[in-house]
Amino acid sequence: MRRYDLITPEGTRDYLFEECALKRIVENRTREIFKSMGYSRLITPGLEFYDVFSLNSRYFPQEELCKLTDQKGRLMVVRPDSTMPIARVAATRLKDAPLPLRLYYTQPVYNFAPSLKGRSTEVHQTGIELIGSESRMADVEVISAALSVLSTVGKDVPVKLGMNCSLELGDVRIFRELMHRLTATPAQKEEIRDLIEAKNYPALNDMLDKLGDDRITRALRKLPTLFGGEEVFARAAEVFQDERIQAILDSMQALYRTIRSLAGETNVIVDLGLVNKTDYYTGLVIKGYMEGYGEEVISGGRYDKLLADFGYDVPAVGMAVNVDAVANVIGKKYAPRAVPADVLVAAEAGYEAAAVLCADKLRETGLCVEYALDAESAEEHARTRGIARLIRIGAEGEKEVVL
Repeated sequence: MRRYDLITPEGTRDYLFEECALKRIVENRTREIFKSMGYSRLITPGLEFYDVFSLNSRYFPQEELCKLTDQKGRLMVVRPDSTMPIARVAATRLKDAPLPLRLYYTQPVYNFAPSLKGRSTEVHQTGIELIGSESRMADVEVISAALSVLSTVGKDVPVKLGMNCSLELGDVRIFRELMHRLTATPAQKEEIRDLIEAKNYPALNDMLDKLGDDRITRALRKLPTLFGGEEVFARAAEVFQDERIQAILDSMQALYRTIRSLAGETNVIVDLGLVNKTDYYTGLVIKGYMEGYGEEVISGGRYDKLLADFGYDVPAVGMAVNVDAVANVIGKKYAPRAVPADVLVAAEAGYEAAAVLCADKLRETGLCVEYALDAESAEEHARTRGIARLIRIGAEGEKEVVL
């Protein structure tokens, strides 16, 4: 029988010293951004009842959930997403709180994605949820937070990152309008969604060939090609020629111009083929990218109907940052080094308490102090670790050695 006591489960990993430092840089910087915008931190349990994620099976297929049972036999899942648990909290404990609610989180999520080899099962995320407003200003607020993350998350490292960043804007309402008018089975529609999201043009054309040639299938063939700058809106108007879709395009174009004026050096792209698989999105969808990582490091959008599933019908918009991905990008530009302690305290036998008191006083001044666990080899230990000061404590009192 094969043993698994020396390895981690597929899709998970151990993070060592420099990697932990990089993750801390990302978490600290994003927390500063969110707090400066008036967001308060919320922590949800790592374990949730399965019912939280089974309200609508389209959101999270059960085969992608890590499931277990409690002592009463109730089905539970390891948190696959932070937005739905926060929606649960907003609809229960925060239901009487004044709106809007501005909440942020920093916690891992877990998803099984067997078809995506190399994709992590465990992802550390930080993000925001703005609950209780359907205004365009709410969308702008969340997108501006995403822009701040893309442009400044690496400012705490001692080397200028010099990387290119981009933000994509989409709106799932266009895809849903087309799907509503398409004569196809639910399975076929889901396959079309996957092909458009992957921009798999040959397979998409083959799939649509089976459904005939009409205005809707022709529009769906064009949908994943509609990405770029502001010229996309004129191209899309020619493709769709539909009043309802044109109203969506006009709203998107106004938002695009606002974001473009705020983006600075970040490239803003329109992508009408953004049809995020997370199916609770109802309108705006955003994705953020950083040079050096092949997938999005930021994702989010508007989910105006999700809280209604929990009995609290209010609109909401949010976004999440993949901490691991951003740390990976920063790590390619900068590898943080372990900072040695300022002082090493070594105690002769019987003087351990005096060493602790000495170290406590030094720490009160802001110094980092280590104990020498073997007083005889303390000098060698200090030189090996790059510690400049050594304090010996014994029968003769304190004696400092500068190395």
